[in-house]
Amino acid sequence: MTIDFESGSRDITRFLRYLTEQDRAPGTIECYERDLQLFARWFEQANDEPFSAQALTAADGRDYRQHLLDHDAAPATINRVLTTLRTFGAWSVRVGEIVANPLEDVHGVEEQEHAPKWLKKAEQGRLERAVQKAVNAAQTDVSRRQTVRDQAIILLLFHTGLRVGELCALDLGDVQLRERKGSVRVRYGKGGKQRVVPLNPVARKALKAWLRVRPETSCKAFFVGKRLEPLQPGGVQRMLGEYGRRAGVEVTPHIARHSFAKRLVDSGVPLDRVAMLLGHASLDTTRIYTTPDERDLESAVDRLGE
Repeated sequence: MTIDFESGSRDITRFLRYLTEQDRAPGTIECYERDLQLFARWFEQANDEPFSAQALTAADGRDYRQHLLDHDAAPATINRVLTTLRTFGAWSVRVGEIVANPLEDVHGVEEQEHAPKWLKKAEQGRLERAVQKAVNAAQTDVSRRQTVRDQAIILLLFHTGLRVGELCALDLGDVQLRERKGSVRVRYGKGGKQRVVPLNPVARKALKAWLRVRPETSCKAFFVGKRLEPLQPGGVQRMLGEYGRRAGVEVTPHIARHSFAKRLVDSGVPLDRVAMLLGHASLDTTRIYTTPDERDLESAVDRLGE
């Protein structure tokens, strides 16, 4: 990475070199560089002096926050910039340029919580019909095997809320299927946590159909690709995107997970149970699904005209 700053930014150059020595990701360093360069330009215009670590004050942080607000910067952008400045301030203390971080108590701005994207029931129905049509149209054993697998993956994602990495990591022994019940065991969840997710009749039927056509192979992965290797997240994402295109809906593994959670919350399932099914460590993470999106708000207003 090439560090190229205007005069008066010696401390910023040293800071970026420090980040490079710490093996920070190039993209992260570039983001810090961009934020600090813009701040340095503003600082020099506002204070009529070159920017340096020793010249930085809490008032500068608050004034720059207001400057960004006045120019309609997004809350997420403002908070990112303040994080950059706090990190720079912490480094300045570390190397002895200043004795205390002046940005430590400069707070960010409140960000409005947005509901995650999810599919309405009708949209999910269109997606499921698209994959069912593909199964029905399969002319060869290979194409039938692939479409049955795709259907099992889609229904599993929408009826369990598994993350795509969790789905791809499933082994044959992680899936239990019986006549009236079943479950999947997630061995490598986020944060290394394990959990067991029950399977409803829709998911069990789709998984049983896949097992009937799954090719014989020494590979223990539950879902395998054309070359009988474990399926990868990128392959699942591309497959979902293709069926979404056919159905006329935007869909990703994350949207499938969000749809599962939203459906549970709207059905009145307690948040603690939703959190356990999703593998959330905190209920605060799960509460995002109680945030109304634009369609929820439209529905609420429409009721006034009924």
